[in-house]
Amino acid sequence: MLFPKELLNEKEIGLFNSLSTPKLIQDYLDNLKYNHGEDCKSPRKVIQKRTAHCSEGALFATAALWNLGHSPTIIELKAINDDDHIIAIYKENNCFWALAKSNFTTLRSREPVYKNLRELAMSYFDFYFNTIREKTLREFSDQFYLSNLENGRWLTCNKDLNYIMETFDNLPHTKLIGSEAEKNLSLVSQKLLEAGLLGSNPKGLYNPKVD
Repeated sequence: MLFPKELLNEKEIGLFNSLSTPKLIQDYLDNLKYNHGEDCKSPRKVIQKRTAHCSEGALFATAALWNLGHSPTIIELKAINDDDHIIAIYKENNCFWALAKSNFTTLRSREPVYKNLRELAMSYFDFYFNTIREKTLREFSDQFYLSNLENGRWLTCNKDLNYIMETFDNLPHTKLIGSEAEKNLSLVSQKLLEAGLLGSNPKGLYNPKVD
């Protein structure tokens, strides 16, 4: 299915057409205020509100990539003692890229150098941590294709789209590390934590309770 421009208004079409490269899409995401709400807005609402969290950012990014001719695809990075993360992915020259919205500077875009999804997911591993410095990434999901979902009406609807994210509960996930490796993980350095939090609003960060 082609990008359904007939669902969009002239202003929205102009915005998507202006995001003519992956870098411009990521720049747009980075300039959005982080949304601390629990609902998941459509790309239309993201444009209107100028806010997004990771799920909303992934939906917006995959919509923008769809407009560029890529299949609209997202995957889930699954964590323990931390929030899961949704990223928009696409493939070019047989390598995977990723675009993402995150309150952590280390969990955003990835360059097109990853030969498979495991390589792409592992590129996040050392930089995926919570505020008590634990490395928390454990799994990644199969790809979820959005091109045929509701004939593209998720792009512009007013309803909460968290039901799309719930689809990941039923998708296969692949483990990234074994139990022995998990036991021996070190904490990230304080400086890496500070770099990850650079410019972030603490209200939007996962902060596990420490007994």
